[in-house]
Amino acid sequence: MMIPAIDLIDGEVVRLFQGDYQQKTNYQYTAKERQNLYAKAGATVMHFVDLDGAKDSTKRQLALLETLVKHDTMIIQVGGGVRCKEDVQQLLNLGADRVVIGSLAIKEPDLVRTWITEFGGEKIVLALDVKIDALGNKTLPTHGWIKDSGVNLETLLDDYITAGLNHVLCTDISKDGTLTGSNVGMYQELCQQYPSIKWQASGGIGSLDDIKALIPTGVDGVILGRSLLEGKFTLEEAIACWPNA
Repeated sequence: MMIPAIDLIDGEVVRLFQGDYQQKTNYQYTAKERQNLYAKAGATVMHFVDLDGAKDSTKRQLALLETLVKHDTMIIQVGGGVRCKEDVQQLLNLGADRVVIGSLAIKEPDLVRTWITEFGGEKIVLALDVKIDALGNKTLPTHGWIKDSGVNLETLLDDYITAGLNHVLCTDISKDGTLTGSNVGMYQELCQQYPSIKWQASGGIGSLDDIKALIPTGVDGVILGRSLLEGKFTLEEAIACWPNA
């Protein structure tokens, strides 16, 4: 399925290039306008990232998020600075269907596993940003992709699978925001190795051919951010080229 994504700063729709707050693009429409457009086009899942909350969880854009998370036709997943159980509970209480957890899933896996057990695998999405080295090792950097966590992707996943993990949003950070295509080989490998996980491919989608290239991999969904915001293709066109849409 196609999963439109919107990043939010100060209530505005933005995009960061490879996670860099200094390389920000603002778009001249509201999040609600885009959400309504995407819903009309047929999206059934939508992804929001609260970048204010990611920097400081006390500055989470709750009033705005509340207008977005309760939707009749779409499953809404929200991320950005989830650091404690209270943050998870806050977003679920607000009406989010799924809470997206990023760097904390790497730094405190024991804690995050308890949340998957408590809230259920359908309520938690792990957002894992992958850096692939010259030997093909998939490592998981943190702190804005600057700090090497020393954690290997497969090792982390093996631990989470036993807790009931269902959803993983996985990004090859070298592709993020580039519109140059995604890492098809990586997703093919991960889907074969972990068939129980519903994979969301993220980063690099710039054309319909980039979407079609992901069909054989087995990913469950494709995150579409900049490509939709900049009109590289329409959501209707993207949905039409995906099997069983």
